[in-house]
Amino acid sequence: MSYYQEDFFREYLKMMANMVILNLLICISLAFWIVSMTASTYYGTLRPISPWRWLFSVLVPLIIATQGFKKKSLDHSGALGGLVVGFILTVANYSFFSSLFVFFVTSSKLTKWKKDIKKQIDSEYKEGGQRNWVQVFCNGGVPTELALLYMIENGPGEIPIDFSKEYTASWMCLSLLGALACSAGDTWASEIGSVMSKSKPRLITTWEQVPVG
Repeated sequence: MSYYQEDFFREYLKMMANMVILNLLICISLAFWIVSMTASTYYGTLRPISPWRWLFSVLVPLIIATQGFKKKSLDHSGALGGLVVGFILTVANYSFFSSLFVFFVTSSKLTKWKKDIKKQIDSEYKEGGQRNWVQVFCNGGVPTELALLYMIENGPGEIPIDFSKEYTASWMCLSLLGALACSAGDTWASEIGSVMSKSKPRLITTWEQVPVG
Protein backbone atom coordinates (compact mmCIF):
# COMPACT_ATOMS: atom_id res chain seq x y z
CA MET A 1 0.00 0.00 0.00
CA SER A 2 1.45 3.36 -1.08
CA TYR A 3 1.78 6.43 1.11
CA TYR A 4 -1.18 8.14 -0.58
CA GLN A 5 -3.37 5.08 -0.11
CA GLU A 6 -2.44 4.88 3.57
CA ASP A 7 -3.15 8.58 4.02
CA PHE A 8 -6.52 8.22 2.26
CA PHE A 9 -7.36 5.18 4.40
CA ARG A 10 -6.54 7.08 7.62
CA GLU A 11 -8.68 10.03 6.55
CA TYR A 12 -11.50 7.66 5.63
CA LEU A 13 -11.36 5.96 9.03
CA LYS A 14 -11.29 9.35 10.74
CA MET A 15 -14.33 10.51 8.77
CA MET A 16 -16.24 7.30 9.54
CA ALA A 17 -15.37 7.59 13.24
CA ASN A 18 -16.66 11.17 13.30
CA MET A 19 -19.89 10.06 11.60
CA VAL A 20 -20.37 7.26 14.14
CA ILE A 21 -19.79 9.67 17.03
CA LEU A 22 -22.21 12.21 15.53
CA ASN A 23 -24.90 9.56 15.04
CA LEU A 24 -24.35 8.36 18.60
CA LEU A 25 -24.72 11.90 19.92
CA ILE A 26 -27.93 12.34 17.93
CA CYS A 27 -29.29 9.14 19.47
CA ILE A 28 -28.31 10.33 22.95
CA SER A 29 -29.95 13.73 22.41
CA LEU A 30 -33.14 12.06 21.15
CA ALA A 31 -33.14 9.75 24.18
CA PHE A 32 -32.82 12.77 26.49
CA TRP A 33 -35.64 14.47 24.57
CA ILE A 34 -37.92 11.44 24.96
CA VAL A 35 -37.20 11.37 28.70
CA SER A 36 -37.95 15.10 29.02
CA MET A 37 -41.18 14.72 27.00
CA THR A 38 -42.26 11.80 29.19
CA ALA A 39 -41.49 13.73 32.38
CA SER A 40 -43.32 16.78 31.02
CA THR A 41 -46.40 14.70 30.21
CA TYR A 42 -46.33 12.91 33.56
CA TYR A 43 -45.82 15.93 35.81
CA GLY A 44 -47.63 18.44 33.62
CA THR A 45 -45.65 21.46 34.79
CA LEU A 46 -42.24 20.68 33.28
CA ARG A 47 -41.33 22.25 29.95
CA PRO A 48 -39.80 19.70 27.53
CA ILE A 49 -36.34 20.40 26.14
CA SER A 50 -36.01 20.31 22.35
CA PRO A 51 -33.78 17.64 20.76
CA TRP A 52 -31.67 20.39 19.16
CA ARG A 53 -30.89 21.83 22.59
CA TRP A 54 -29.91 18.37 23.84
CA LEU A 55 -27.68 17.85 20.79
CA PHE A 56 -25.99 21.24 21.16
CA SER A 57 -25.49 20.68 24.90
CA VAL A 58 -23.76 17.35 24.29
CA LEU A 59 -21.89 18.02 21.04
CA VAL A 60 -20.36 21.46 21.64
CA PRO A 61 -18.93 20.79 25.15
CA LEU A 62 -17.57 17.48 23.82
CA ILE A 63 -15.76 19.26 20.98
CA ILE A 64 -14.36 21.91 23.32
CA ALA A 65 -13.22 19.34 25.90
CA THR A 66 -11.58 17.26 23.16
CA GLN A 67 -9.74 20.27 21.75
CA GLY A 68 -8.71 21.31 25.25
CA PHE A 69 -7.23 17.85 25.83
CA LYS A 70 -5.41 17.84 22.47
CA LYS A 71 -3.90 21.26 23.17
CA LYS A 72 -2.92 20.13 26.69
CA SER A 73 -5.13 22.70 28.40
CA LEU A 74 -6.84 19.77 30.19
CA ASP A 75 -5.72 16.29 31.23
CA HIS A 76 -7.99 13.22 31.03
CA SER A 77 -9.86 13.93 34.25
CA GLY A 78 -10.05 17.64 33.47
CA ALA A 79 -11.60 16.94 30.06
CA LEU A 80 -14.27 14.70 31.63
CA GLY A 81 -14.96 17.26 34.35
CA GLY A 82 -15.14 20.03 31.78
CA LEU A 83 -17.60 17.97 29.73
CA VAL A 84 -19.91 17.61 32.74
CA VAL A 85 -19.70 21.30 33.66
CA GLY A 86 -20.13 22.38 30.05
CA PHE A 87 -23.13 20.11 29.51
CA ILE A 88 -25.01 21.36 32.57
CA LEU A 89 -24.34 25.05 31.89
CA THR A 90 -25.22 24.72 28.21
CA VAL A 91 -28.50 22.88 28.70
CA ALA A 92 -29.49 25.39 31.40
CA ASN A 93 -28.86 28.59 29.46
CA TYR A 94 -26.86 29.40 26.33
CA SER A 95 -25.63 32.59 28.00
CA PHE A 96 -24.04 30.44 30.72
CA PHE A 97 -22.25 28.44 28.04
CA SER A 98 -21.01 31.61 26.30
CA SER A 99 -19.55 32.94 29.54
CA LEU A 100 -17.91 29.60 30.35
CA PHE A 101 -16.46 29.38 26.83
CA VAL A 102 -14.91 32.86 27.04
CA PHE A 103 -13.45 32.05 30.47
CA PHE A 104 -11.93 28.77 29.25
CA VAL A 105 -10.43 30.22 26.05
CA THR A 106 -8.94 33.33 27.65
CA SER A 107 -7.55 31.40 30.63
CA SER A 108 -5.98 28.78 28.35
CA LYS A 109 -4.35 31.48 26.23
CA LEU A 110 -3.01 33.31 29.28
CA THR A 111 -1.64 30.06 30.75
CA LYS A 112 0.50 29.59 27.63
CA TRP A 113 1.50 33.28 27.54
CA LYS A 114 5.22 33.71 28.32
CA LYS A 115 5.42 30.03 29.22
CA ASP A 116 9.24 30.06 29.12
CA ILE A 117 9.33 32.49 32.04
CA LYS A 118 6.70 30.51 33.93
CA LYS A 119 8.76 27.33 33.57
CA GLN A 120 11.68 29.05 35.27
CA ILE A 121 9.72 30.34 38.26
CA ASP A 122 7.37 27.38 38.73
CA SER A 123 8.87 23.90 38.96
CA GLU A 124 5.40 22.33 38.71
CA TYR A 125 4.43 24.19 35.53
CA LYS A 126 2.76 21.88 33.01
CA GLU A 127 2.79 22.39 29.27
CA GLY A 128 -0.46 24.13 28.32
CA GLY A 129 -1.67 24.10 31.90
CA GLN A 130 -3.20 20.59 31.83
CA ARG A 131 -5.84 21.35 34.45
CA ASN A 132 -7.32 18.31 36.20
CA TRP A 133 -10.83 17.64 37.47
CA VAL A 134 -10.10 19.27 40.83
CA GLN A 135 -9.18 22.57 39.18
CA VAL A 136 -12.15 22.30 36.81
CA PHE A 137 -14.64 21.86 39.65
CA CYS A 138 -12.94 24.51 41.80
CA ASN A 139 -13.63 27.01 39.03
CA GLY A 140 -16.85 25.51 37.67
CA GLY A 141 -18.40 23.83 40.71
CA VAL A 142 -20.35 26.84 42.00
CA PRO A 143 -21.59 27.85 38.52
CA THR A 144 -22.68 24.25 37.94
CA GLU A 145 -24.62 24.19 41.21
CA LEU A 146 -26.27 27.51 40.35
CA ALA A 147 -27.15 26.22 36.87
CA LEU A 148 -28.85 23.18 38.41
CA LEU A 149 -30.80 25.40 40.81
CA TYR A 150 -31.72 27.64 37.88
CA MET A 151 -33.16 24.66 35.98
CA ILE A 152 -35.04 23.38 39.03
CA GLU A 153 -36.55 26.81 39.64
CA ASN A 154 -37.20 27.98 36.08
CA GLY A 155 -36.44 25.11 33.71
CA PRO A 156 -33.87 25.20 30.90
CA GLY A 157 -34.02 28.26 28.68
CA GLU A 158 -33.06 31.88 28.30
CA ILE A 159 -34.79 34.35 30.60
CA PRO A 160 -34.05 38.11 30.45
CA ILE A 161 -32.75 39.70 33.63
CA ASP A 162 -35.80 41.48 35.01
CA PHE A 163 -36.12 41.75 38.78
CA SER A 164 -39.74 42.90 38.58
CA LYS A 165 -40.94 39.83 36.64
CA GLU A 166 -38.21 37.18 37.04
CA TYR A 167 -36.73 38.00 40.43
CA THR A 168 -35.26 34.59 41.36
CA ALA A 169 -34.04 33.77 37.86
CA SER A 170 -32.37 37.18 37.55
CA TRP A 171 -30.47 36.71 40.80
CA MET A 172 -29.38 33.20 39.80
CA CYS A 173 -28.10 34.43 36.43
CA LEU A 174 -26.12 37.25 38.02
CA SER A 175 -24.79 34.93 40.74
CA LEU A 176 -23.57 32.43 38.16
CA LEU A 177 -21.93 35.12 36.04
CA GLY A 178 -20.36 36.55 39.20
CA ALA A 179 -18.94 33.13 40.12
CA LEU A 180 -17.40 32.76 36.65
CA ALA A 181 -16.06 36.32 36.81
CA CYS A 182 -14.44 35.56 40.18
CA SER A 183 -12.77 32.42 38.78
CA ALA A 184 -11.65 34.32 35.69
CA GLY A 185 -10.20 37.16 37.75
CA ASP A 186 -8.29 34.74 39.96
CA THR A 187 -6.90 32.82 36.97
CA TRP A 188 -5.99 35.91 34.98
CA ALA A 189 -4.31 37.52 37.98
CA SER A 190 -2.15 34.46 38.66
CA GLU A 191 -1.19 33.98 35.00
CA ILE A 192 -0.44 37.66 34.29
CA GLY A 193 0.91 38.70 37.68
CA SER A 194 3.44 35.86 37.88
CA VAL A 195 5.34 37.20 34.84
CA MET A 196 4.57 40.93 34.98
CA SER A 197 5.06 41.74 38.65
CA LYS A 198 8.53 42.89 39.73
CA SER A 199 7.98 42.07 43.40
CA LYS A 200 6.99 38.92 45.25
CA PRO A 201 3.26 38.36 45.76
CA ARG A 202 1.68 38.61 49.21
CA LEU A 203 -0.97 36.49 50.87
CA ILE A 204 -4.20 38.44 51.21
CA THR A 205 -4.81 36.94 54.68
CA THR A 206 -1.49 37.62 56.46
CA TRP A 207 0.17 39.97 53.94
CA GLU A 208 3.22 37.69 54.05
CA GLN A 209 5.46 37.54 50.98
CA VAL A 210 5.39 34.18 49.17
CA PRO A 211 7.31 32.75 46.19
CA VAL A 212 6.07 33.63 42.71
CA GLY A 213 3.72 30.99 41.31
